[in-house]
Amino acid sequence: MSEKIIYVNHDTFEKEVLTGGKVVVDFYSTECPPCEALAAKFEPLSEIYGSDIKFVKIFRQENRELATNLGVTSSPTLLFYENGNRVGEQLSGGVKRADIVKNLNLLLTPQRADELQNLNTKSETFCDVLIIGAGPAGLANAIYSAQAKLKTIVVDKELPGGQVKVTHLVSNYPGFSEPISGYMLMHHMAEQAKLAGADFRSAVDITSVNFSDKYIIVDGVETIHARKIVIATGSSPRLLNVKGEREYKGQGISYCATCDAKFYEGKHVIVIGGGNSAIEESLFIAKFASKITVVHQFDKLQANKAAQEKAFANEKIEFIFEHEPREFIKNGSSVNEVLVEDLKTKQLKKLSCDGVFIFAGMAPNIAEFGNVFELDSWGYIKTDAACKTTIPGVFAVGDVASKQYRQITTAVSDGTIAAITIARELEHENE
Repeated sequence: MSEKIIYVNHDTFEKEVLTGGKVVVDFYSTECPPCEALAAKFEPLSEIYGSDIKFVKIFRQENRELATNLGVTSSPTLLFYENGNRVGEQLSGGVKRADIVKNLNLLLTPQRADELQNLNTKSETFCDVLIIGAGPAGLANAIYSAQAKLKTIVVDKELPGGQVKVTHLVSNYPGFSEPISGYMLMHHMAEQAKLAGADFRSAVDITSVNFSDKYIIVDGVETIHARKIVIATGSSPRLLNVKGEREYKGQGISYCATCDAKFYEGKHVIVIGGGNSAIEESLFIAKFASKITVVHQFDKLQANKAAQEKAFANEKIEFIFEHEPREFIKNGSSVNEVLVEDLKTKQLKKLSCDGVFIFAGMAPNIAEFGNVFELDSWGYIKTDAACKTTIPGVFAVGDVASKQYRQITTAVSDGTIAAITIARELEHENE
C-alpha cells in the first residue's frame, strides 16, 4: 500500500476531507473485484499526485451512513474535493485511469497537471499469453493457460465478464441445475482464472497494439510483451441509440432469445427488428411468451420467406410495421413500456409489455485493431480449426471469430482449443 494513502472513517471525515484541501476519496468494499481493479490504478497515481492531493480510502461497509449521506451507493466510488466542495465527476464501477486523471487535474493548475503527467513511470511486462478480452472465451483461455504454468495476463477495457455479466439469468450452462445470474457465472470464471495464476488489467484503455511484434500499451504507461496473443473481445449488439436502451440493458432489455426467452413464460414481449434474427428468434420466444409484438421500421419483413411464413402463421405473433422505438420506459424493476413513433403520421404511442428483445444485428469488437486481420463477409475474424488467425502467434476466440453459433459454451470451447494449442506450441519452442 502506498504511503501517500490514508484511511478515514465517519469520525475523521470532516477533518481529513472537508477541511483537508485537495482530496480524492475512494469508497471501497472487501471481496469486490471492481475495487481491486481500481486499487491497481489508485495506488500508483497516489505516488504521482500525492504531494499535491490527499488520497483517502473509506471502508464503505463500516461507514454506510456516511456513504449514503454522500450519495454513494456502490463500491468503488471516487469523490473529488477542494476545500470541502465537490469537484468533477463521481466515478463508480469499472473506473478507468484516464477518468481519474482527468478529475485529479481539475484540482490543479494546468501547468502543475502537465508537470505531474511527465512523472508517469513507464513499465514493461513480459508474459507467455496475453488475452485481450475477459468474456467467457478469454476467461476459459486464461484458466487453461495459467494452469499450464504459462505466465498469463488478461486485459479488458471493462470489468471481466463480457456480455454475459449483464445477462439476467443463464439456465443452459452445463453444471448448474438451477439458473445462475450471468454476473455470478462470470465472477466464478474470473476468480478461477486468478486462482490459477492469471493476472488481470481491468477497466483499462489499450492505447497501442502491435500484433507483429506482439505487444500492447495499456493506459499509456505499461507495455505488455507476449509470446502469443489471444483476441477475445467478443461482439456487441448494434445499438438503436434509443433513450433507456443503455440504462436498462439486462433490466427488461435483452439481445439474446436463447439466453432469456424462458424467463418470459406466459408474458408479453416486444421484439424490435424484422430481419432473419428478429423473426427466427421471435419464433423461439413464442415457445414461452403468450404474446409477441414485432415492431419493424419498414412496411415488410426482411427475413427469409420460410421464417416469415411461420411467423405470420403463429397466432401469438403480431406485427406493427413502419414504426420505430423512441424510448424504453422502466416502472419498477423492469422495462414495461415502449414509446414508438408511427413513421407515416409521426404520432407517438406507448406499448405495454413485460420485456423487450432487440435484434438489430451484432458487430465484432475489432475497431481498435485496425485492418490487420482477414475477415469474413460479416466482418468477423477468420480462423482455422485451432483458432489461429492469419497473423502468426495471434489467435481469435469466441464471438469475435467467424463461426456458425455464438453461445457461452462455444466461446468457452474456443478458449480451450486456443489455450491447448498455445501450450503445445510454446513447449515445442522451448525445446
